[in-house]
Amino acid sequence: MPGCRPGRCAAYQGVDPCEHYGSQPIYRKTNKNILMLKNAIGLLTCAFLLWVFPAAGAITITRVEPANWWTGMKNKELQLLVWGPEIGKATLTINYPGVKLKELAKATNPNYLFVYLTIAADAKPGTVPLQFTAGKDKLTFEYPLLARTDKSGANGFDAADVLYLITPDRFANANPANDNLDSVLVNRGNPNARHGGDLEGVSAHLDYLKDLGITTVWLNPIQENKMRGGSYHGYSITDFYKVDPRFGSNKEFQALVKTGHDKGLKMVMDMVLNHCGSSHWWINDPPSKDWINNEGVFMQTNHATVSVMDPHASPTERNTFLNGWFTRSMPDLNQRNRHLATYLIQNSIWWIEYARIDGIRQDTYSYMDYDFLARWCREVSEEYPRFNIVGETWYNKSTSSAWWQQHSVLSSKNSYLKTSMDFSLTFIMQNNAFDGATDNGYLGNIFEDIAQDFIYPDPYNILVFLDNHDMSRFNLKEDSDLKRYKQGLAFLLTTRGIPQIYYGTEVLMTGTKQEGDGRLRKDFPGGWPDDKTDQFLKSGRTPMQQEAWAYMQKLLQWRKTSLAVTGGKLIHYAPQNSVYVYGRIKDNHRVLVILNGSLKDQTIKMDRFVDVTGGCGHGMDIISSRSLDLTTSITIPAKGEYILELSK
Repeated sequence: MPGCRPGRCAAYQGVDPCEHYGSQPIYRKTNKNILMLKNAIGLLTCAFLLWVFPAAGAITITRVEPANWWTGMKNKELQLLVWGPEIGKATLTINYPGVKLKELAKATNPNYLFVYLTIAADAKPGTVPLQFTAGKDKLTFEYPLLARTDKSGANGFDAADVLYLITPDRFANANPANDNLDSVLVNRGNPNARHGGDLEGVSAHLDYLKDLGITTVWLNPIQENKMRGGSYHGYSITDFYKVDPRFGSNKEFQALVKTGHDKGLKMVMDMVLNHCGSSHWWINDPPSKDWINNEGVFMQTNHATVSVMDPHASPTERNTFLNGWFTRSMPDLNQRNRHLATYLIQNSIWWIEYARIDGIRQDTYSYMDYDFLARWCREVSEEYPRFNIVGETWYNKSTSSAWWQQHSVLSSKNSYLKTSMDFSLTFIMQNNAFDGATDNGYLGNIFEDIAQDFIYPDPYNILVFLDNHDMSRFNLKEDSDLKRYKQGLAFLLTTRGIPQIYYGTEVLMTGTKQEGDGRLRKDFPGGWPDDKTDQFLKSGRTPMQQEAWAYMQKLLQWRKTSLAVTGGKLIHYAPQNSVYVYGRIKDNHRVLVILNGSLKDQTIKMDRFVDVTGGCGHGMDIISSRSLDLTTSITIPAKGEYILELSK
């Protein structure tokens, strides 16, 4: 708001600064008039807002990103992106103990400067004066250097966790005041429009998720998507440092993460470094032609994901894949530009330090430059050793997903990616593996796929899932019982890897890819005040939905306590008569899982499974609490499952 001063403007009070200034100049100075915003510890979400009356020839800075940094970081180098009219013509001097100017890099666009600083280990928190000089004009910009005070969070996630994936716009709307912004109106009748879900809605249901047994919340992208039509899904980011105001504010996200931590829940942030939205503030004034792939000219990607590892791939095809765009509305970022690469890496570290998130899911992982991704993973891991990143490695074959995991012998380089995604197993699970209506041998396909785990450097640290926001839901409209649901869930939560559940699975939400992406991301019933039913509550569920919900809850709550499942070795047996048996073992903890893919009851002799049962004579089914004698044969019902905790 031109002419207002921090602390005096009524519109500024209580407002997140990034929300306030938009893309207006944040700092101007003439030889006679200097206004410097005081240290804004606590206002970590944008650059200082300084408004003065402009004068001819004045230096103007519109943005500085990141808006703040911290002392005590392991990586002592900090890059500042400075944007303002002709700022590239300025020089810079710094006089602050422990902070040195390493490089002042000018872009081909004179409206940018890339400032590289070195921050010594003994540098103290405070405001670093950055003195810009252009001719006779000077400007002193006070940059906030904060102390690292919050050491909670950033704990990563592993096989002991279960991720619950939420599309925030479709989960719950607790704050209708942020629904209709930027001329984009909420329209719940349109599956591809904004529906109004927000961070406050997620926060209001954290107890629901904890009660269900979830340990980790994964949100589809929450950063600003200021796009025509609304971009409800979040994958067209227009400001990498700002939460979309229709979801809330940076502070609300920070508070959501802290509230989750206080309740024992972790938080995973969905990030998109492959592309941005076409309405991103830098699109009309990029730092250089190579900031956007193909010099900013639209070229459709061919989605040839295997080309990056294919020894026979055509160079032209590989180039089209890597440099092509998803759509015209998603310009493809060039991570080979050194300034952009550093910008994106620092952005991830900024969010981790600011909000203390525990993990990142990186979208369109294989579409980006390999060396950039390896550097990104390495630098994040060096700063936060317990942190985890899962990459969207979407391939039909598990060999390709394994190629991306760190320390893979399939690649000549190290990707440093801890967790890849097992889409191959998902496709098998969705393709009739647990079909409750036919007598099939498809469980053998699961066995054969898992038998290929020798290609993974760490098969226990891959993401496994029945479905997600880009795929047809696992639950089918035509399912008349829960046989398929129960078998699928029993397998997902007891096999190797890190399980992920898509929101609404617990209440049997359905939707197919053929119906459109918007139908895959339906509103959770009860998330809106005018919903006819509230399926967050037992009273709002049908008997079948409640049975499904209770089944998942029992599995999830038990799983937390099972050392065999969360940290044990997997041993499995080739299916016989459509019965697949496997065990999980850790020290003296043993679990035996039996899945019957047949339409008939099957009786199996237990002596075959001595590698798992050992000297155990009994198995307690964790769902029915029924004790089974392991010294004799066991009969398992048609399309049934047993999850047995073994004991002497």
